Amino acid sequence: MRIHKEGYIIILISFIVLGIVSPLSGLIPMPVWLHYTILIALLLVFLWIVKFFRSPKRTIFIDETKVLCPADGKIVAIEEVYENEFLNEKAIQVSVFMSPNNVHVNWAPVSGRISYMKYHPGKYLVAWHPKSSTENERTTVVIESESGKNILLRQIAGAMARRIVCYAHEGNLIRQGDEFGFIKFGSRVDIFLPLDAKIQVKLNEKVKGKLSVIAVI
Repeated sequence: MRIHKEGYIIILISFIVLGIVSPLSGLIPMPVWLHYTILIALLLVFLWIVKFFRSPKRTIFIDETKVLCPADGKIVAIEEVYENEFLNEKAIQVSVFMSPNNVHVNWAPVSGRISYMKYHPGKYLVAWHPKSSTENERTTVVIESESGKNILLRQIAGAMARRIVCYAHEGNLIRQGDEFGFIKFGSRVDIFLPLDAKIQVKLNEKVKGKLSVIAVI
C-alpha cells in the first residue's frame, strides 16, 4: 500500500506522539487493563490515520467519451442545476460524498486544459448538506476537454475536513486519471456536466475514483 505525500507529516507526528504517550502512560498509576486499553486505542487511531492517507495504484485506459469518477465514495446527488460561478448555464450536478474511511485522492475525470481554478473560503457544513456546494470552503476547477466541453469540479470541505489541497493551475494540461487534489478527513466532490451527458450512476451507489464511469459524453 502506498502512502500519499499529503500524509507524510501527519503520520510522522502521530508516530512521535504514540511513541511519547505510550511509555508515559505506564508512569501513571492505573489498572493494568486500563493501561493496555489506552495503548490499543492509540495504536488503532495511528493505524486509521495511515489507512486514511493510502493512495491506491489504479490503471486505466484513457477514453475521452467517458467521464471517470473523481473520487471514492457514494453518490449523494444527481440533479439539474444552474451553475453560476463559471459555466453560467444549466448543468447536471453529480455529487460524491467521501466518508473518513474512503480514499481521499481526487483524480481528473477527463483530459484537457485547466481553464479556471479558484479557492473559496467558507463554512464547514456537513458535506451532504445541499448548501455545502456554495457555502462551504471549496475549490473550483474547470477542465476544457479535448472535445471542447467544460467539466467543472468542486472540492468541498465538510464538517471534519479542514484542508483542501488542489494541484491544478490555470493553463496547465491534465490527463484523465491524473491527481488534481486531496481533501483531508471527510468531504465531497461535485462534478458539473453538460445537459446532454448520459449519466451512468444512480443515487446511493458506491463508486471508485478513476474506475467508475460517471457519464458518457
